[in-house]
Amino acid sequence: MFDSIGWGEIIVLALAALFIFGPERLPSLAKDAGAGLKRVREAITGVRQQVNESLGDDLAELRDLDLRKYHPKTFIRSQLLGDDDAPTVHRGSATAAGATVAAAAARPRDRATPPPFDPDAT
Repeated sequence: MFDSIGWGEIIVLALAALFIFGPERLPSLAKDAGAGLKRVREAITGVRQQVNESLGDDLAELRDLDLRKYHPKTFIRSQLLGDDDAPTVHRGSATAAGATVAAAAARPRDRATPPPFDPDAT
């Protein structure tokens, strides 16, 4: 927390607080500041527990998520210049269509992508 503040600055701040608030009020102010920090720490701990309870196992996946690939410029570049998943199929070429279907069948498919379609086979 105090990485950029040295001991000299801390002593100067303590002496300034002593002169500003006086020796009578300084102990009560320090006690109030300590109690306030304790409440803030408890609140942060409570928020962490609520997030862990509500997200559960999904929290580990969110921590591993690389947000740089979802930057608008990167996302558009990957969509426009990225390689297509399926190779190009030429109409009238049964071997190219068969190769496309075989290549698509070799890859595992998730539920979001539709099954391969061969226009020459229908």
